[in-house]
Amino acid sequence: MNTNFYNKPLLLILVIIALGSCVKTDDFELPESDLPEDLFEENVTSIAAVKGHYNISTNEIYTFRDTQILMEAYVISSDEGGNFYKKLVLQDRPANPTAGIQILIDDASLFDTYDFGRKVYVKLDGLSLWFNNGVLQLGKQNRGDVVAIPQALIDEHLIRTTETADIEPLKIEIENFNENYKNLYIRLDNVQFNRNLVRDDHRFSFSAEIIDQFDGERQMESCKSGATTNLSTSTFSDFRSLLLPQFSGSIEGVLTRNFYNDYYILVINTPEALNFEETQRCDPVFLNCGENTIPGLEVLFQESFETITTVRTLETRGWTNLNVSGGSEVFKPGTLGGNRHLRISAYNTQENPLEAWLITPAINLNKNVDEVLSFELRASFDNATILRVYITTSYTGNPLTTNWTLVDAEIPMGPSNQAGRSFKRSNIDISCLEGNLHVAFRYLGSGSEKTTTYDVDNVRVTGN
Repeated sequence: MNTNFYNKPLLLILVIIALGSCVKTDDFELPESDLPEDLFEENVTSIAAVKGHYNISTNEIYTFRDTQILMEAYVISSDEGGNFYKKLVLQDRPANPTAGIQILIDDASLFDTYDFGRKVYVKLDGLSLWFNNGVLQLGKQNRGDVVAIPQALIDEHLIRTTETADIEPLKIEIENFNENYKNLYIRLDNVQFNRNLVRDDHRFSFSAEIIDQFDGERQMESCKSGATTNLSTSTFSDFRSLLLPQFSGSIEGVLTRNFYNDYYILVINTPEALNFEETQRCDPVFLNCGENTIPGLEVLFQESFETITTVRTLETRGWTNLNVSGGSEVFKPGTLGGNRHLRISAYNTQENPLEAWLITPAINLNKNVDEVLSFELRASFDNATILRVYITTSYTGNPLTTNWTLVDAEIPMGPSNQAGRSFKRSNIDISCLEGNLHVAFRYLGSGSEKTTTYDVDNVRVTGN
């Protein structure tokens, strides 16, 4: 390596020109730098090489000193819409990227200088690398933390080139998310928002709901595989009040991790990143007996769980409570505010996956008409919609060999960081069914990522 790199008079002049291009003004266009593309060949490194300096096993902050090395990268984030704050997300190539990283910068208006697709060089000396919120970040060390580069030092570390590349999003599937794709600009095709987020009676905004604190997370699902992920939008973004699109389509954004490093999320620069022009959804087929949701006068089955204090008591009343994924976690009696119910969560279970079934005893429908199924659900610490409700009149005794029909239950969206506030009731018309009915609540979570807590209460079947 050429250790006299910074002593070249020509380079000094060129760097001064480059740094001058970072001056912001409302009266003049930004002057472009004249940096030759091959000028830094012997002193340039990659994002992957920079990330390789961090020892994930020790979690010690790494500081670059006396290296005279610059990191080459392309900007893939924009704070113009307020969804990114005092950071740039960089990846190594405009197309087919292999590595990405965040750089913390004490400037809340970076988009007019470091615009989307802009090629930049980052002078590493004096910067520190650490692992925070699930991703690797560059910034300035301040004791035991790494903080944003002060405004006065930005020009000492960032060189803005003349090149603005066309960023080609990396097409991947939700089920293939892994460490290799973090901090990369990706595209998801044939996806939609969970139907409980876009109902006609309550269509959610991006991040302007009562439950949203700092960020609003909205579950998206693949029409191809059913795999899910969350779109995360800052409550300070300019588009937080816009309503979610109701149909299916594609979306582009930066793949990263949530604040607590629990699961993957997608963050967009602007709403234009969504292309949901399809006029159809890819929802599964639900039971459709009619539109009668008014409970009947005669109660055919009812369970409020008020006297259920143990799993054994539940089973003696004819309920099936089964973990079919090889673990031990099942629905358990719980109480909140004096109200008893059944609760399940994958949190702290280490079960991957956790598939549990809660199934009612047989409920005979042959002697009544206009039957309606009702139940109440509550969600807490929500990070994915992972509960579904099914019915059958041909239960085999084994949930995995039974032919189930999905019902259009209103699965609540709970707060992501606290206990749910209230139960939501679903009333389902089941009047077209005959025989012995079984109702099943199926939980499919994961101790590593999908851990939403659900409470089940007041299961009833009525008729006339």
